[in-house]
Formats: sequence, structure tokens, C-alpha cells
Amino acid sequence: MIKDQQNFRFAPTTILYPFFFVLSLWFVYWAQVRFGYDLTNYGILPRKISGLRGILCSPFLHGSVKHLYNNSFPLLILGCILLYFYEKQSTKVIIYGTLLTGFLTWLTGREAYHIGASGIIYMLTSFIFFKGIFTRYYRLIALSLLVVFLYGGLLWYLFPIDNEISWEGHLSGFISGFILAVLIRDNLPKPVRYSWEKEDYDENADPFLKHFDQNGNFIEFPEEEPRDPEKEK
Repeated sequence: MIKDQQNFRFAPTTILYPFFFVLSLWFVYWAQVRFGYDLTNYGILPRKISGLRGILCSPFLHGSVKHLYNNSFPLLILGCILLYFYEKQSTKVIIYGTLLTGFLTWLTGREAYHIGASGIIYMLTSFIFFKGIFTRYYRLIALSLLVVFLYGGLLWYLFPIDNEISWEGHLSGFISGFILAVLIRDNLPKPVRYSWEKEDYDENADPFLKHFDQNGNFIEFPEEEPRDPEKEK
């Protein structure tokens, strides 16, 4: 129990950082509508030098309220999960994941402006899923299964089923998350090792196994009588 508390620590920033990031997305969209700005050309334009700025700018740009709304809750939930379960790795995941997702989109995407934070959503989903499996730590494996349950439907949008959706950005995010799950290995919880899994384990000294005879029958030892200090005098 103490070990888990050391690995997973809740802090106000666990919620505040994702919340303010999502709030910034809504602020940018509000500014576009309020002042009539069209910032689409700040998105990722594949294989164009000017399109490289979209690697940093595109996550803040959305084409509609529906687009922004659909991205907001997954970003908030996955961001909180990342900061709670992978606090020490979260900075690397966010920075390298955003840059790699954007670059892969720029490298492989269709010749059109790619905007939105959905690539980051796929990157976070992929990282949390694969990292939990790779660690073989029971709490993180359970977390991986929970992510599959919540966002397993996202897999459909890794493929070109809708021309209006940047499936290249989704796929780039998914690949980026997998790469980071493989490469980031520091400060992660270790799989639980029980006493019988250790190399120096001696079954003859195991207090539990002493209750069984050679045929596997359970032997109940008599309870020890409590010591009486008066009798020992």
C-alpha cells in the first residue's frame, strides 16, 4: 500500500493543468468567432515549410463547436489520468508526443490544413494503454483495460472512413504514443513480485506451506498459549 502511494500521488495540478489547457482551447475558439479570425492557415500543411508551425498551433484550432466539444472531455480525462498515474513521465509525454504527432502528420498527411487536438488524444490513449501493458504492473494494466473500455471506439478513426476527419493525425498520434511507451522507461512502478517468485525462496521455510503435509492435507497447529509473566518468575 505504501508503495502505491509513492507511485501515484494526487495533487491539485492533476486536474488544474488539463482543465486550463482545455479552457485555452475554448478561449482561442471564442476569439476566432468573436473577432472574425480565420486561423486555419496556422494548421499543419503537410510537406510545406510554412506548415511546420501547425505542429505547435494546430492543437489549439478547431473548425466548429462540435469539433471542440468532442475533443474537450477526452483531453480532460486522459490528461488527469496521465498526470496522476504517470506524473514523472507526463512532461516528456506531452512535449515529445505533441511534437512527434505533429511531425508525422506533416510528413504523411493529405495536402490540406490539419487542425484540432484529436492527435494528442490518440497519443495519450495509445501511451496509457501500451505503457500499462509493458509495465506488467497490475494497477496500470487495469488502467489500460479501462482506457480500452472508454475509448476503444476511437480505433475506427485511425482509418480513412470520413474525408472530413484527419485520420492521418489520429494515426500519427497513435503511433507516437506507442513509440513513447516503448522508449520512456524511467521511474515506473515495478511488477509485484511475491515471495515464491524470488530466487532465494525456500519453500521449507514458508510458514503457510508448513500447514500442509506431503499429501497436501491441511494441518492445523495448536494455538500457542499466551505467555504469563507471573509463571515465568
